[in-house]
Amino acid sequence: MTTQPAFQTRRHLIRAAVASLCTLGVLGSVQAQQAWPAAKPIRIVVGFAPGGTTDVMARSMGAALSEALGQTVLIDNKPGASGNVAASEVIRAQPDGHTFLVAPTSFETANPFLFKQTISPAKDLTPVAGVGKSQMYVVVNQQSPFKDARELVAFAQKNPAKLSYTSAGAGTPPHLAGELFKQSAKFFAVHIPYRGAAPALQDVLAGQADFVMDPGIAFPHVRAGKARMLAVAGAKRSAFFPEVPTLSELGMKGAELDIWFGMWAPNGTPPEVAARMASEIGKALTLPAIKTRYEALGAEPVGLNNADFKNLLAAETKQLSTVIRDSKISID
Repeated sequence: MTTQPAFQTRRHLIRAAVASLCTLGVLGSVQAQQAWPAAKPIRIVVGFAPGGTTDVMARSMGAALSEALGQTVLIDNKPGASGNVAASEVIRAQPDGHTFLVAPTSFETANPFLFKQTISPAKDLTPVAGVGKSQMYVVVNQQSPFKDARELVAFAQKNPAKLSYTSAGAGTPPHLAGELFKQSAKFFAVHIPYRGAAPALQDVLAGQADFVMDPGIAFPHVRAGKARMLAVAGAKRSAFFPEVPTLSELGMKGAELDIWFGMWAPNGTPPEVAARMASEIGKALTLPAIKTRYEALGAEPVGLNNADFKNLLAAETKQLSTVIRDSKISID
C-alpha cells in the first residue's frame, strides 16, 4: 500500500482547516445578517420636535420599516442645536444596527460651518440613504407689488436695503437659500430670522416683511389667494406648482437649493445592515401611503442610494460652506 509523505498529509489537513474556517466565516456572516434586526426595537433618533417635516418623515418611514423588518421601530425626538443634539446621541450609540439618525442634510453640510461644535458628522457618522426632499419658494403676500421674481430683484437693485425677507431661523436651509438668491441675482435684502417657518410666513402675510423663503407651508395660503409664489429656489419646477418658474430659469444661476433629508448610522454599523436598511427605505418610498404623507408636507418621497447620497452630501457641503463664508453667517 502506498503511503503519502508526511508533508503532503499536513498540507491536506491545512487546506481542509482553511476551507472549514472559510465556510464557518460565510455562515457566520449570513447568520449575522439574518439575525438583524435582533429581538429588540430599532430606534430612529430625530433632532427636531414632533410634528415637523423631519419628524413626520421619520414616523412615516418607521411604520413602513417596522412592517418590512418585522420589528418595532421607535421614534426618539432629541431636539436642539439644529440636529446636533440628536447626532451626538447616535454617535455614542452601539453600532449594532438598532440606532439610526434621520435629519436634514444641513446638519452635516452646514452646521459644522455655523456652530462651534465638538462633533464632525462627516467623520463621526455613516451615511445610509436619502429619504426625501422638499423645495423652497420665494413667496410674497397678495398685496405685494411684485408679480414675479424679476420685478422684486429689479426693485431691490435700485433701492438697496429697502427690502427684507424672513426665514425659519439663522443658518437654516431657508436662510441659506435666501443668501444664495441674493448672491445669484446681485441684490441686497435685510434678513429677519424667526424661530420656525410658520412665524416667518405669518409676518410676510401681515406685511411686516417683503418676502419669505418658504419650505412649503405657504401652499394653503397660495391656493387660497392670500399669498403669491414668485419662484422656486430649486433645480427644477415644483410638482405642486408646475406653472411657477425656477430662479435658474429666470436667469439667476446658482440659487438652487433643495432641503434633503437622510438617514445615518453610527460608525461601525455592519455594512450589510446599512445596505439592507437602504434597500428597505427605497421600497418604502414607493408606497402610496408614504407619498400621501409626504405630499401633505409639500415634500417628495425621492430616495437616494448610498453612493448618490454621499455625492449629494459632498456637493452640498461645498456649496453651503461657500455661501456661509461669503455671507459671514455665524451662530453663537
